[in-house]
Formats: sequence, structure tokens, C-alpha cells
Amino acid sequence: MPADARLSPTALRWMLWGEWRAHPSRVITAALAIAVGVALGFAVHLVNISALDEFGRAIRAVNGEADLQIRSATATGFDEALYPKLSRIRGVAAASPVVQITPRVAPGPDGLIYLLGLDILRAAAVTPSLIGQRGVPESKEAAFDPDALFLSPAAMAASHAAPGGHTTLTLGGHTARFKIAGALSGVGEGQKIAVMDIAAAQWRFGQLGRLQRIDLRLAPGVDAAAVEGSIRAALPPDAQIVTQQSENRRSDSLSRAYRVNLEMLAMVALLTGGFLVYSAQSLAVARRRPQFALLRVLGLHQRALIVQVMLEGVLVGVIGAGAGIALGLGLADLALRLLGGDLGGGYFQGSRPHLAFAPVAAMVFLGLGIAVALAGSLWPALEAAEAQPAVALKQAADAADPRSRPSPWLGLGLLVSGGLAALAPPIGDLPLLGYGAIGLILAGGVAAMPWLARVFFAPLRRLPHPSPSAHLALHRLWGAPNQAAVALCGIVASTSLMVAMALMVSSFRGSVEDWLTQVLPSDAYIRMEGAETGGMDLALQARLAAVPGVAKIGFRKTQMLRLAADKSPVALTASAIDPAHPDLSLPVIGRQLAPPQGAIPVWLSEPMARLYNHRPGDRFEIPLAGAVHTVFVAGLWRDYARQFGAIAMTAPDYTRLTGD
Repeated sequence: MPADARLSPTALRWMLWGEWRAHPSRVITAALAIAVGVALGFAVHLVNISALDEFGRAIRAVNGEADLQIRSATATGFDEALYPKLSRIRGVAAASPVVQITPRVAPGPDGLIYLLGLDILRAAAVTPSLIGQRGVPESKEAAFDPDALFLSPAAMAASHAAPGGHTTLTLGGHTARFKIAGALSGVGEGQKIAVMDIAAAQWRFGQLGRLQRIDLRLAPGVDAAAVEGSIRAALPPDAQIVTQQSENRRSDSLSRAYRVNLEMLAMVALLTGGFLVYSAQSLAVARRRPQFALLRVLGLHQRALIVQVMLEGVLVGVIGAGAGIALGLGLADLALRLLGGDLGGGYFQGSRPHLAFAPVAAMVFLGLGIAVALAGSLWPALEAAEAQPAVALKQAADAADPRSRPSPWLGLGLLVSGGLAALAPPIGDLPLLGYGAIGLILAGGVAAMPWLARVFFAPLRRLPHPSPSAHLALHRLWGAPNQAAVALCGIVASTSLMVAMALMVSSFRGSVEDWLTQVLPSDAYIRMEGAETGGMDLALQARLAAVPGVAKIGFRKTQMLRLAADKSPVALTASAIDPAHPDLSLPVIGRQLAPPQGAIPVWLSEPMARLYNHRPGDRFEIPLAGAVHTVFVAGLWRDYARQFGAIAMTAPDYTRLTGD
């Protein structure tokens, strides 16, 4: 062969087919590992985008086609006097006041529905899709009937009634019976929405003088930013502007951590597949080292040999990734049918989204599978090219000199880098370096295998052996530590991940059990749906406390509080907390501070502190009862129930601030 000789296509096929035919299980295992990783990642991605598409349609169904919305910071709403103020702002073409509450259908186990109280004449100009109707409205006056209710098909199914029938709704101690006057035609499948006259909604459900939102339609050609600035200047503290962009960010953040973690777990499976490809390719290179040496002696260039090994890895990646795309499509469809769009996480309850195929994502995951296979083949290819032909022709063992001592520094460096990356702060609210730490630690463990093999087998060589075969095996493993590392790397990667997952899950379950014991110490609990709009008055509290057999009873007020338009609401809880001993009521962590004189102490959950970057001793503002109040962070507490954050406040402070 000339000095720059390259393998012909026939020689490439001969070497590839010969190796695969001799060891088919090794190739199949590597391809399956790639397929599983790609399938899991692609399936999770498809489920996620399908769920987000469905959730976006649900939001648009409730919000209508408004250009801007004014939302209340709490479910109790804001003063309806804001509506005429916004209507008169220059650039606002039309405004539609809305009462938005979530009553429960009674009787029936099908849960909550969205009830929108609308001014039909105003809504027709701003959100016409919310008043489209069909069914049995005997006259146009039915839309203003205080007993009339228009239901979406899903809400009608939940009420177990038909147009012309009746249903009962309950919310925060208020119960009302309605006649189903028609069905909403502009609402998508699976969305439980009810529409009624706004005055009747305020009257029936204790919302007199209150609105939860105002939908705005801007005049054509106006400067949207200037109009938004004028609107913002007119808003009270307990109201905020919501745009389509902020709503999209909020809905994305709703399940972001859940989705990202699932996708990262799938990528870890793909990473394990890469280690298996590395193991398979390394063993194949070691077995064929004399063949490669002969080709090198005949004039084959090093680059051609690298191309040969890398091409084998590419083919394994193509086969595995292609099978993974098909398998992922089937898994995603099955998951949507059985578990829904949140895979059982509870974020999009009641929805069964349809599978949405993503060709761009399919190409990305296909490329990831091939890239992982290429990465797993790179080191074996370089080792095959760097082997000395004269030495490799004489032995098919480890290419390393048995007299040389493997260095632990590469593995140690990777392990230290992984440990440091695990402690790094998030990037863009995502622990990207933490995910990278998984790969670094796995790579460090594999890189340290030759040194560990030499250290482990060195004392065993000095022991008496029962047979010559055991003696030869130990000496070979000691003299060829790289081959021992190759054989073990797939086992190390998969076993370490299984152990890590088992430890993580068991630790989390134990922590949650301990936390539940702290936060749920009572024998029984009563919860009132929609209590933020009503709740248990003092007379009812007294009657409950007087029930025979009740030794002690405590009352707690919880309402959702929107602190930012593009973030999910946090839970504000008022209960009997002793500021001097908050640990008697909350699972507190870290240092607890005594509030300064006149300050309003609050205790933040860990997610709340992290999401809003607050620490003990900080002060921040919360909107309550139409005013902004500055509160003092007295400490932190552990909460596994609310991933978007919770604020705990003493009951007397809450009553003093709100009058409730």
C-alpha cells in the first residue's frame, strides 16, 4: 500500500461485518443502550410539548382574545372601580370586566370548573369566543338571567346535566343552583368552563364590588408600550398587567423543573449508552489490534484507521438512535393515553392532550444519539491509531506497557471537577452545571479504573493461587489494567446510577415522611374549597370548636398570591404562629431572627426564598387587601407541598392587614 493508503469500501465492509458477526450481542447491547436513551428523551419531550400546547389552548380558552389583561394579585379580587378608570384611558378601545372563580360542581366527584362572570355586551367586543353559545336559549334575555349558566361540553359532562337541566355550584360556603341555558361553542375539548352574567356571579358568590380581571382590547395603530405604561400607572397595588408573553412564561414555569428533570434523567440513560458504546468499541479494538497492526504495516494511514473505528460507532448510533425515535414516539403516545400530559405529576389535571410530533426535536435527538456513539468511539479509535504496529503484531493484550504505573490524576481531576460543578449556582434558573457534574463524575470513575485495577490486583498477585488459570488471570488483569477498565466501565456507569437513584429516592421519601409528621400532627383536617373568597366565619369556628370530643382545634387561612405576572402564585398562609418559637408550628431550618419593633414577620419556604432570592433579615413587599405591605423575613422553613413557594404569617398580623 502507498503511504497515504485508505481502506476501500470493500475492506471497510469486510472488517465491520466480520466484527459484528463474531460478536453480535456486543453491538446489539450498545445499540439498545443508545435506543433507550433516545427513546426516553424523545418521549418525554413529545409529552411535554403536547401537554404545553394543550395547556396553552386551555389558557386561551379562559382568557379569550384580549390584547391585555389586568389580573388581581389574590383570588379575592380588586375594587371594581378600576374598570371605568381603565375604560377611559386613551388607546383602550374596549374593556370587559370579569369575575373569575373556581367553584365545585355538586354533587359529583369531577372537581372544580372555571366560572366566568361576564358583561355580555362588553365581552362581545373583547372576548367573543367566551360567549359563543348553542343549545336551548329560548331568547336573548337568557344571557342576563341570574339563574342561567352556559357550560362548555366538558363542564356539562362534569355536571351530569344537559341543556335545559339544572346544576349546583359551591364556593367558599356559597351554594347556588342554576339552569343550564346553553353550551359554549368556542371552548376547546376538555376545558371545564362556565359563563354567566357578571352581576349574578358577584351576588351569588359573595363577590359584590370585586373583580378578578379586566380584559382590554387596544385601538388599532396605538403605541402598545405607551398605553401599557398609562395602564400601569392607574393600577392599585393588588392588580397587575398580564401579557401573552408573561402568561406563556408563567405556564412554561409551571412544570419546568419537572420536565427538565425528566429530560435530564433520559439524557443520563443516553450517557450510560455512550459508556456501553465505549466499552464495546474498546473491546473490539483490543481484539482486532493485530489486524489493525497488519494494515498499518502494509501502509494504512492512521487517519484511515480512526475513520474505520469512528464509522463503526456512527453506524451503531444511527441504528440505535433511529430505533429510539420510533420507540419514543410509541412511548409518548402510550404515556399520554395512560398518564396524561404531566406523566402523573398533577400539573395539568383533567387534560388528555393529543400527541404532537416534533420533526425538529426528532432530528435533534437523532443527532444526540449519533453524537454520543461517536464520543464513545473516539478514545478507542485514537488508541487503535496510536498503537505501535510491531508490538501489536506480537501481542493482542493491553497496548500499555505493563511496567508503567497508571496515573490516577485524570480520574481524580474529573471527580473533583464534578464535585465543584455540583456546588455551582444555577444558570438561567436551571442547574445546568449540576447536570454536567453527573457526566464528569461518571467519566472520572471510569478514568480511574486502570489505576484502581492496578492497586486492587497488586496485593492479590502475592497470594498463593489454587490453580494456574487463576494465577494467569490475576497477572493478566494486573498487567493490562486498561482492558479491565474497559470491561468494567459499563457496569460502573449503570450500577453507580442505579445506586444514586435508589439513595436519592429513599432519602427523599424519608425526608417527606418526617416532614409530614411535623406539618400534619392532627387527627383530622377540614378543608373548605374556595375559602379565599369566603371561609369559616367566627360563628362556624366556635361551633366546630364546641363539637364533643374535640380537644383542640386550629384554624388556618390560605390564599394564592401573585407577586409577579410571569411566575406562578405563591401560597400565603395565616395561622397561630408564635414569633418567639416558630418551630412549634413550622419545620424551620437555619437561623431564625427576631423581628424589629413594628415589623411584620413572615417565614418563607425554601422554594420561595430561592425563586425570589430572599434571605432571613430581608424585607420585601406583598399586596394584600388593596395595599402594599412591607414584611420582614424572620426565617425559612421546609415545604415539600408547594414548589412555587409559600409565605407563613401570624393570624393576628393577617387580620390586622386585611380585616379578615
